[in-house]
Amino acid sequence: MDSQKKFLVTGATGNTGGYVIRELLKKGVQIRALVHKIDERSKKLEDQGIEILQGELGDFNTLSEALKGITGVYFVYPIQQTGILAATAYLIQAAREQGVNNIVNMSQKSARREAKSHAAQDHWISERMLDLSGLKVTHIRPTFFAEWLMYFNTVKTGNKIVLPFGEGRYAPIATEDQGRVIAELLVNPDAHAGKIYPLYGPKEYNLYETAEILSQVLGRNITYDAISIETYQEEAPKMGFGPHFIQHISSVAQDCRDGVFAGTNTVVKDITGQEPMGIVEFIEKHRAFFE
Repeated sequence: MDSQKKFLVTGATGNTGGYVIRELLKKGVQIRALVHKIDERSKKLEDQGIEILQGELGDFNTLSEALKGITGVYFVYPIQQTGILAATAYLIQAAREQGVNNIVNMSQKSARREAKSHAAQDHWISERMLDLSGLKVTHIRPTFFAEWLMYFNTVKTGNKIVLPFGEGRYAPIATEDQGRVIAELLVNPDAHAGKIYPLYGPKEYNLYETAEILSQVLGRNITYDAISIETYQEEAPKMGFGPHFIQHISSVAQDCRDGVFAGTNTVVKDITGQEPMGIVEFIEKHRAFFE
């Protein structure tokens, strides 16, 4: 690998960004991390030799500075925030000015023209903007992350999964597997430019089945509290979530019930040469969180 190549990782202190950085380090390339704030997480990256730049995706001058000398970019926009379309426009202009070669874009399985989620529809429009940019662009559309089991502490505190996904089925994919895919797409863009890759774990489950697996692995009874979408909408503001995020989750919960997030494929193995992590392995790996 060309050690002179430098890649920009946005969302660098998040789970997926962290795994992208880990995989890029293995490949011997240089890395610049764009972070929202300087804190312990960014310090850990800096200690690994990562160049740290503080800034916002919604600021054109920041992006222009961040892309100087950059070969390729991993672009992920926070789902909790509005503004992805402006950020995409800023990214495209800055990348063209700075001679960036390629972009790997984190989209989502529900991104489509007719999406009821405003965030999902905006992701679809963001994809189309990037396609028109003249840059080498690859989009990934993961189904629900395996980390959904860890976003709330209800398994540990109440022995239950509490989500509004009904009996919808999906093959949860770990951020670790996504990180491996993204790193490979960044360093070898030519074979993947212009592609859209749905990303899945190895096997579909509904959350009743996932609760049974949790019970078996953890050795205690875990249940699935399949709350209604309306109940989620009532409870989410109490947890500090804003209207944009609540509207998104409410819409994708219905999508999940309608089968939009279902499916499996071999993309992770095809790109990385390694099978994606199964749900049992994921729970075992993060056992300390659930106990």
